Amino acid sequence: MSQVSTEIPAGYKKNAQGALIPIDRIKPIDIERDCLVAEIVDKARELSKTIADFKHSTMGDIEAFVALSAEKYGAKLGGKVGNVTLTSFNGRYKVVRSIDEYQVFDERLQAAKALIDECITEWSAGSRSEIRTLINRAFQVDKAGRLNINSILSLRRLEITDERWQNAMKAIGESLQVVDSKAYIRIYERDADGRYNPLPLNVAA
Repeated sequence: MSQVSTEIPAGYKKNAQGALIPIDRIKPIDIERDCLVAEIVDKARELSKTIADFKHSTMGDIEAFVALSAEKYGAKLGGKVGNVTLTSFNGRYKVVRSIDEYQVFDERLQAAKALIDECITEWSAGSRSEIRTLINRAFQVDKAGRLNINSILSLRRLEITDERWQNAMKAIGESLQVVDSKAYIRIYERDADGRYNPLPLNVAA
């Protein structure tokens, strides 16, 4: 079977519908726009690769330094696991590596909700109607159909000793799973007023 050629013949350009249009039939302004877009995209691709290389090498440098510090001094840098803050000797610059985790609830959340519903049904005749409102809000989903993790976890701060409630709170905690994580590098410079301002590394900034 012969393959269909994807090469564009000389003197033609392919439009958005895939049709070949003779260049001499294309308006000059459309040619100029096409050239400008292609030039910007080429520069953006080069810049994107440079940023990706920078992030990759910087992550490696930070990992190596953390290992070196732990080896020499037994020190742990940063706060939470995975998060590291490095500051220059004069305090002017700060480099932050942060790890953002994407968490979801597994099927045990349904068991927790069932236990909570049992409690609410039993308490509904009493004076705890505000708790039902709080729980209904906690389990509401957003426009994308996602649960608000912080709202659900906030239920664990309620001082309720009912064994079913305690089991539900345990199920909530155990059902939360980390399914993905993303690392970020943020670099800051301190100004004359002592504030750390981020160095913009994205086009939007």
